Amino acid sequence: MAQEDADESNLQTESKYQKDRKIGEGTYAVVYEGRQVATGRKVAIKKIKIGQFKDGLDLGAIREVKHLQELRHPNVIELLDVFSHKKNLNLVLEYLDSDLEQIIKDKSIVFTAADTKSWMLMMLRGLEFCHRHWILHRDMKPNNLLISHDGQLKLADFGLARDWGDPGKAMSTNVVTLWYRPPELLFGAKEYSLNVDMWSVGCIFAELMLRTPFLAGESELDQLNKMFKAIGTPTVEEWPAMESLSGYVQFEKIEKVPLRTYVSAASGDTLDLLEKMLTYDPLKRISSRDALFHPYFRNHPRPTPPANLPKKAPDPLKIGADLKRNANGCMVDEDEEEDEDGLPKRKVARRIDFAAVKS
Repeated sequence: MAQEDADESNLQTESKYQKDRKIGEGTYAVVYEGRQVATGRKVAIKKIKIGQFKDGLDLGAIREVKHLQELRHPNVIELLDVFSHKKNLNLVLEYLDSDLEQIIKDKSIVFTAADTKSWMLMMLRGLEFCHRHWILHRDMKPNNLLISHDGQLKLADFGLARDWGDPGKAMSTNVVTLWYRPPELLFGAKEYSLNVDMWSVGCIFAELMLRTPFLAGESELDQLNKMFKAIGTPTVEEWPAMESLSGYVQFEKIEKVPLRTYVSAASGDTLDLLEKMLTYDPLKRISSRDALFHPYFRNHPRPTPPANLPKKAPDPLKIGADLKRNANGCMVDEDEEEDEDGLPKRKVARRIDFAAVKS
């Protein structure tokens, strides 16, 4: 009887949505543009090909659904429903118009320091919410930051995300897209913290100002080489644990290069925040919470209201490509308070009880 009830519930969920056209396909998933039958609301339906895996779903897909069910926040993509059809799992996601990568690359779009500040604020609000609930994203990059029709930036693609509750537990180093991967992972660290995401955010911050990727290596060694040439080789005094990492390789000593060399028009508070994000020692790297309270966000210019941010024309095929590997969603924290500029008021972060959340 329980199985029959579950099957009936699954069929009812599936009947609420209509797939209209395919907009992206990868090895493990296909993404469709669809709609909610009752309201006509446009949605993205990501079909995960369970049959591709010998033992069913891969761990990334399981984690992705778990995280999307646990979290809801204005700056994280929303998971609307989940249903199965034959041997495939379908994730119904809110449909978003474009991503930050498209905006950065389109040189016909002109944006200001206030626009950059607005995107950074929304990015950090979404990431801080995940970190407050002990979830590492582990793939922060511009095309995983989707943009809604009203200008809201939302974190997407949680396929590499995972819980972080045991600091001594070994984790994979083969995470985070190479250009945004922090030095500790490139040196083989298997124990790392929430601040791996903050190095990636620093790279995105620099990219927004440069309109091109800041550190674009072709291999892990080349990535380290470009990193050290750009901002100097770290010393043991700066990063005491560096030489103890399993993949540590000694590089030619290069003196520290001021970040102003690359973003000469940036303000002092901008450079200070960027430097705190691109700090080699992860224990000294700024956290997402502290970044939100950095003077950069309090000083002028004020962040552009999301609705007034420059936009890229919707590209369904590009959005499908962004979603085809992973999908995402999150829940508004009713306790979160904001000031008149949408910045969070400082309060003590709380730990979420994962055992109490439906999986």
